[in-house]
Order: sequence, then C-alpha cells, then structure tokens
Amino acid sequence: MTSLTDTVVPGKPWARRSFYLSYMVEPYLYIGPALVLIGAVILFPLIFGISYSFQSIALLKPFDTGWVGFENYIDLWTDAKFWRAIENTAWWTFGSLAFQFSLGLGLALILNTAFPGKRLFQALVFLPWAVPTFLTALTFAWLFNPVIGPFPHWLAALGILDEPYNILGDPSLAMWGPILANIWFGVPFFAITLLAALQSIPGELYEAAEMDGASDWQCFAKITLPYLAPMITITVMLRTIWIANFADMIYVMTGGGPAGSTEILSSYVFTTAFRKLDFGYASAIAVALLFILLIYALILLVVRQKLVKV
Repeated sequence: MTSLTDTVVPGKPWARRSFYLSYMVEPYLYIGPALVLIGAVILFPLIFGISYSFQSIALLKPFDTGWVGFENYIDLWTDAKFWRAIENTAWWTFGSLAFQFSLGLGLALILNTAFPGKRLFQALVFLPWAVPTFLTALTFAWLFNPVIGPFPHWLAALGILDEPYNILGDPSLAMWGPILANIWFGVPFFAITLLAALQSIPGELYEAAEMDGASDWQCFAKITLPYLAPMITITVMLRTIWIANFADMIYVMTGGGPAGSTEILSSYVFTTAFRKLDFGYASAIAVALLFILLIYALILLVVRQKLVKV
C-alpha cells in the first residue's frame, strides 16, 4: 500500500519527508494568527491576573510590594466580607436566573405560535436587551425611589409595606431591586435563544404525537424539552457566568450597600481594586470567583452528559 507522500512526491526520502513536514505544519500556519490573537487577548491577561493574586500590589503601600505566595488567599479565608459576598452572589445569580429562564421560556413558547400582532409583541419582548444596562439601573433606581418612584407607593397601597420608604436602603430587601432590574434586562436573552431552538424542532414530531393522542404536556415533556436540553444547558451556563460577573446594576443602584447587603464578588473586586487600590487582593477575589464558576460549569456539563445517556 502506497502512502500519500509516495504518490505525490516520488523520489528521494528527503523530498518525501519535506513534503510530510509541510503537510503537517501548513494548517498551523493558517490558524496561527488566531491563536496569537487569542493568547494576546485572553490567555496572557489571565496568566498575569492569576500571578497578581500571589503578589502584594497595593498603591497605598508602594514600599510593601512583591511576591507573597498564598497570603492573599489566606486572608480571603478569614475575610467575612468575602464570604458574605459569596452568599450575595449566589442569591443575586440564581434569583435572577430562575425568573429570567422561566419567563424567557414562557415568552419563547408564546412567540412560537401564530397570533395577531405577533411582530409587535416580539419587538417589545426583545426591547430590554437593547437598552444599556446603566440606563436600566437608573430607571429602576427611580422606580424604587420612596419620594417620586411608584413601587414603594404601590406596595404600601397593597398593604405589603406599612408606608412608602427606601427599599434599596433596607438590608433585608435591597437585593430585590437589582434582581428585578436584571430580570427585566435578561429575559429577552432566553426568549431569543429558546425561540430559535423551538423553531428548529421538526413539526412532524408534534403531528405524529397528536395522532397518537398525546396531550400538550406530554408533547412538551417528551418532544420540546429533550430538543431544548442542549440549548438550555448552554444558555443557563453562559447566563450564570454573565450574571455572576455582572456588577453594573448593583454598583449603580446600591453601590454594594446598605452595609454590604448587595455586595457580590464582582463588585467586591471592583471596590477592592479601584477604591482600596489593592490589586493583589482584588486579583485573589477574582481568581476565587473564576474557580467557583469553573466548578459550576463542570458540574452542569457532567449532569448534562448523564441526562443524555439516560
């Protein structure tokens, strides 16, 4: 049996070896610029950021810098603000995600049907995704304003509150402000992606199920959900990572307060780096957040693989 180099480059062995080397190296020449770009934009900053977490880089202490090993991580272990920020991050992330996903799935199912005014309704559903997050945060901060905002007055009229007051200044309720703003902002993401996945499901499956006498719930559970499962896994994982790293609304609406009740890990990184000017400790917090999100993503992918096998 003749090889590719024997048929294409007959003759001396060195010529065949030269052709073989060029055949193996050439693809990497094409993808080389992309690899260099990825390394310059993602890999190198990541390596530098992780290396900073093992150093003391505090601008307020210019003479106390250098390699400190795991000292920043040891300080994290005893940092009460860090552990509270983890709790707030979980509450902020999964509180927002649960409502975003459920509402987005419901809207996607509605938009997957035909009804009058569908195009206008679809445009309204997708509108929040086009609004800048800063403007969304300012709008909801105004809505929760106890003087001119409607939300406290509505809640007082319904008997939920004794009187209109600053909800964003209440440590037990303040997190609900950014969560509601984030729900409004993030629902279109799930609506768009899940609608695209719904429209890719063959209609013949539903027709066959209807002929077999399957109910709407059985069609949803046996056809819709299995086809949506890959998209759900990816969108939930991506959205979780985005929300956990998404401190814009919290920073604008509450600034992490009151009394740290809305401080999440990503906002803690920002305040540590740019208020306390301690970039080494801020890098350690960021690496801890990265590690938590990596574990979450791996667990989600493993669960997804097990569900596929079942």
